[in-house]
Parts: sequence; C-alpha cells; structure tokens
Amino acid sequence: DAEYMGAHFISQSNMSSRTKEHHTTTEADEEATGPLLVAELEKHGISATDTKKLAEGGFYTVEAIAFSPRKQLLAVKGISEQKAEKIFEAACKLVQMGFTTAIEYEKTREKVFKITTGSAVLDKLLEGGMESSSLTEMFGEFRTGKTQLCHTLCVTAMLEKSQGGGSGKAMFIDTEGTFRPARIKKIAERFGIDPDFALENVTYARAYSSDHQLALLVQAAAMMSEEHYSILIVDSATALYRTDYSGRGELSARQMSLAKYLRMLQRLADEFNVAVVMTNQVVAQVDGGAMFVADPKKPIGGNIMAHASTTRLYLRKGRGENRICKIYDSPSLPENEAMFSISEGGIQDPTD
Repeated sequence: DAEYMGAHFISQSNMSSRTKEHHTTTEADEEATGPLLVAELEKHGISATDTKKLAEGGFYTVEAIAFSPRKQLLAVKGISEQKAEKIFEAACKLVQMGFTTAIEYEKTREKVFKITTGSAVLDKLLEGGMESSSLTEMFGEFRTGKTQLCHTLCVTAMLEKSQGGGSGKAMFIDTEGTFRPARIKKIAERFGIDPDFALENVTYARAYSSDHQLALLVQAAAMMSEEHYSILIVDSATALYRTDYSGRGELSARQMSLAKYLRMLQRLADEFNVAVVMTNQVVAQVDGGAMFVADPKKPIGGNIMAHASTTRLYLRKGRGENRICKIYDSPSLPENEAMFSISEGGIQDPTD
C-alpha cells in the first residue's frame, strides 16, 4: 500500500516546493491553452469601458461571450443591440466556432486530463478518473459514498498531473451542509499533502437557494479567470431545486431553471477545462413499472439532467464499508461496475 502511494502520489516536500513554481508554470500553460480574458477584446475595437461592463455582467472571458446566446449580452447594463453585435463578432473571430477535422479536434482533446478517485480499481473503471471539460454526475441513495468521493477528489485535484491529479485548486459548492474540513485534512495526510495547504486550496461556498446556487457560478467564473482550478464539485446539484419548486404545477419552471444551471456548469467546463462533478439524489419509483425493475430507484432531474451529464455513475451499498459504482451512461466508457471502499483517508480499493 505504501509503495502504491509512493508511486502514484506526490510527496510532501515536492508539494511545498511546487507551490511557488506552480503559478509561473500554469500561467505560461494558461497563456497557450487557457481561456482568453475579456480584456483581449480591447485589441479588436471594443472599448475598455465596455469590457469592464461585460466583466461586471459576469462575462470574464472571450469564450463566455462566444458560447452565450446574444440575448444574454443584451441583458448586461449599458450594452446596446449594436454593441452586442460588434462584441459577439469580435469574440467569434477569436474563438474557434466553425467546423474542424476530427484530427484537429483530437489535438484539442489532448489538454483533457483525468483526476484520480483514490482507488485504482475505480480509476480503471473510469479509464483514469474524473474527466476535465465534462460533467460527471454521481447518484445513489444516502450513505453510498457520494460526499466521501467529493472530499477525496478535492484533494487529488491538487496532485501533479503525472500523479493522477489536475495540479490546480478545487472548488466546492455545498447545498446540503455536508462539507467537512476535517475530512479534507485526513485525506490530505494520506496523500502526503500538508493539511493546511490542502484547505487553503479548496474554495468553498454554501448555497441557500437555487437562485443563490446559480449566482455562485458567476463568482466561480470570475475566480477561475484569475487562478487555475482543476475541479468544481456541486454536492448536491438538485437538492435545492427539489425544495424551491414543489408539485407538478412548478415542474416546468423547475426543469427550465435546472437546465439553465446545468448549461452554465457545462460552459465553465468548456471554458476553463475543469472537471465538473455533481451529486444527485434518487427517487423511488412508485408507478406500476417498479415491480418489473430489480432496483426501482432513479435519479431525479428527469431527461434534462440525463442529457446534460456527460458521464453518469450509479453508486450503491455493498458489504460493510464497500460500495459499488456502476457506469450508468457514458459516451466512451463501457457499461460496467467496480467496487471501492470508504476509509479514514477517503476513497480506496475495496476491503475483503
């Protein structure tokens, strides 16, 4: 076990010496492959006043403008229809928006990285771990390891890419009050990272309503444009939508609001090449079809949630501390399952 940790994970001394170097190297990398800051538009005929207005309106990068519908630009105070058209045209010139060959697209996919889960068995199932630039949804009932996996990913995201990390900070949006700094410290110790350094590199926010949850993503975009983040965790993405909207009468409004939120998460994943991991709750099927299904539980959020997630993972309880993760839906991973266990040091390989 010690050999496994030594081979796969960064040592304490490397981590502390890396902190100073980290910003210089990532800044150079970001220049080459990262998003273009909105100020870049000033070189293309957009005034500094307008770029400031755009930043105040939540558009911190050129990609954010190019990826958004025009009506969202018009919602920014002081941006007229004529200005919006000019800004949009300038943004589209700077961002690749047209067709490209699959071989060129493959080159852009080379910047995608995977973040280890802490369990070699689970990493094998996920072909390396949680993928950047995509949305991974984990659903299951209580006590299936969703939050524990989120805490472990907060720490592994800080590891060097060569050791299965994302060499960046972690961002945690908590809607249910489940985040525990003490867990981060314990997990950091397991991976040979200074516990206080680990806590300093996790940016945390508690969301109190679905509107607040959406507003936090605007702040997240601002922070990601200034510092390098490798993972954004939302635990749980749907809990507040369940309580803020009730009954069938509000179902349509809830789904529209949820769709907007998930679209914004995907935009952050595309814009900043971060891995977005969100947890979801399950609901028991009580209709007639339930008797024909072995496990009559389904994730909430319906088709909107299903289509927004790139990869969906179903977690369920095993024996003792063991849990089972099944690939429920993925564009590239085969339908399969793997066992992992929860320990004091986070997620690890299953115990006998």
